[in-house]
Parts: sequence; structure tokens; C-alpha cells
Amino acid sequence: MKRRSFEEALPEGYVSRLTVDCQDKKLGILMNLAALAIMAVLCVVFWRLIQPWDAFLAAPLTSLLKTAVFMVAVSAYIVLHELLHGAAYKLLTGRKLTFGLTWSAAYCGVPDIFVYRSAALVALLAPFVVFTVVFLLAVLLIADPVSRYMAAFLLATHLGGCVGDLYDTGLYLFRFRDPDTLMQDTRHYDNHRAHDRADRVVRPYGVLPYHSIHTAALRFSLLSFHS
Repeated sequence: MKRRSFEEALPEGYVSRLTVDCQDKKLGILMNLAALAIMAVLCVVFWRLIQPWDAFLAAPLTSLLKTAVFMVAVSAYIVLHELLHGAAYKLLTGRKLTFGLTWSAAYCGVPDIFVYRSAALVALLAPFVVFTVVFLLAVLLIADPVSRYMAAFLLATHLGGCVGDLYDTGLYLFRFRDPDTLMQDTRHYDNHRAHDRADRVVRPYGVLPYHSIHTAALRFSLLSFHS
């Protein structure tokens, strides 16, 4: 029998295991610093590999126009990144999505259900896989050095912006490997506390940052079955 992708309510026997809140200033700053560090290193590497400066100076007006198009592309990417998370969630659950933006993250979530580990991984990694392939192909196929560097900058922005998604993925791959693990992706802290039953909880349960362009989105709960 095929496993469901989610549960409408928290099943009996589940306890909270981890809470990560990316609205917490310290964590939000650390996530964004990590993202910026990845972007900076990759941009320097791509600059040295592509060396677009001579081409930029040869046609400055055209290059400035390309730069303007690039800025629009970055904004569009942020939106598309979240929409791709949402598309994965929608295909897997069919439930209403929540989108938003905080000081530290853009986010997409499904706050009213509990999503199983496998479905959560698909939703987490969808933008990382799709946009890594798209931007990498652009870098490899574009001949013009200025446009090629813009594509490389988009790739660097994307990889840095996926730091929250990759952090969450690492937790699933190395710490929470039980396929029965459940995650609740929500923007409201109280939603997590509602499941914390003191008479049964052995270990605190919690929330992971969910993906976003700079870090992970708001909050989401990782819950695992306690036998």
C-alpha cells in the first residue's frame, strides 16, 4: 500500500524532536552570513574563470542593459524559487499553500498538515535541483562573457540562497532518517506548541527552517514516532 504524503493531524505516539526558528535573529543572521559567504566565494571564482571585464568595457551601454536585465532576473528567481517549492507541495499534498517574506527569508509552506520525510525532501530539494541544472547549463552554453558571468552570478546567488534548504536536507539525511518522521511547516510558533503533550513527551519536538532564498523559511516541525 502506498504511503500517504501527509497526515491531517498528528498521529498518536508522536513527540517533538527539534525546533529551529529562522525568525530568531541569531539563527537568521548566521544563515544569511553563510549564504553571502557562499555567494561571495563563487562570484570571485566565476569572475576569475570567465573574466568578463574586457567585454564589459568594450560595450558598456549594452553591458549595463544586461546588468539591468540580470537584476530583474534575480527578483524573478526569488519568486520562482518559492513557487517551485509550492508546486512540489501542491502536487504531493493538494493543500492550500502559504507564501510570505520576513527580514531573513522568503517562504512557502503548508501549515495545516504534517508532511512525511520523503515528501518534505522532494519539496525542499525541488528548487535546488531544477535551478542548479538551469543556471549551470546557461553558464556552459552562453558564449558572451558578460552574459555568461550574469548567469554564473545567478548560479552563485541560487546556491547561496539554498543554504537553508540544504541545512534542512542534511538534518533529514543524517539525523532524522526514519521514513515515519513528520514535518509541519508553519509560520506560527503556537502551532508547534499545540502538539507538545507534557504527559507523553519524552523529548522536545520541533521545527526546521524551511527553504527560502536566503535561509529557511519560517518554522516547521520535525516530529518522529516514539515507540
